[in-house]
Amino acid sequence: MTPSSADAPMLDTLLLTGAAGTIGKMLREPLGRLCRRLILSDRHPLGLSLAAHEEDHPCDLTDRVAVQRLLEGVDAVVHMGACSVEAPFEQMARANLDGVFHLYEAARLAGTRRVVFASSNHVTGCYPQGHLLDPSDPARPDGYYGVTKLFGEGMAQLYWYRYGVESVCLRIGTCLPEPPDRRALSTWLSPRDLFSLVEASITTPGVGCLVTYAISRNPARWYTEAGWAQLGYQPQDSAEPWRSQVGDVVFPEGSLMARLQGGSFLGIGPFDPPG
Repeated sequence: MTPSSADAPMLDTLLLTGAAGTIGKMLREPLGRLCRRLILSDRHPLGLSLAAHEEDHPCDLTDRVAVQRLLEGVDAVVHMGACSVEAPFEQMARANLDGVFHLYEAARLAGTRRVVFASSNHVTGCYPQGHLLDPSDPARPDGYYGVTKLFGEGMAQLYWYRYGVESVCLRIGTCLPEPPDRRALSTWLSPRDLFSLVEASITTPGVGCLVTYAISRNPARWYTEAGWAQLGYQPQDSAEPWRSQVGDVVFPEGSLMARLQGGSFLGIGPFDPPG
């Protein structure tokens, strides 16, 4: 339990979108400890056994009316639903642009108090590796995916300053059980630290609209701790113990993937039009 959330009352209803995704699966069980009712949502039914406090509500984020129904009675949202890999713009625009608008507009209409938005380190993926970044630094997206996450951060700002819907935008790094390569020695976020940060993002009072990088306590990190103290986030894990195991797993020398922070996303595209 983070210091900021130790005395926070249990939520009545919490919504997790993207519940069938990699991060959604990591969050499902621990998020259930924060609320009386956990709504799990993805495009299709999960097909899993549900605990007594869980409900499976499939929803296509591109369906505005369906998203409005999904948000009814919801106190807070952990929004992980998205097209999560670099792809042609047309392929991701509906979920990552239209879907984010639908979610925030539904939150406004429903009186939902808080959104935890899964942004990404790819918002700044065109900075050189080794360059220390703060959330206040100008964006340098490394592809269409990063652009859509920057759009989501802008939507979060609009709905806070105009309508009072609070958001924490988490620029998530490499969230896997173990760091897979040398790049991840800087960007890794352990599952334990993921939940600690998401929990703090849900329960910390008075966050307004906050953007912070979501990584573990990696000595080689490329991001400052800005926002961590406000949330009471104290990461427990580090990628450093894997250095000898993954330090030689690198991208081709001289490539954008090797030079810039976005890594493999910089090796995808451009996407030529069909025909």
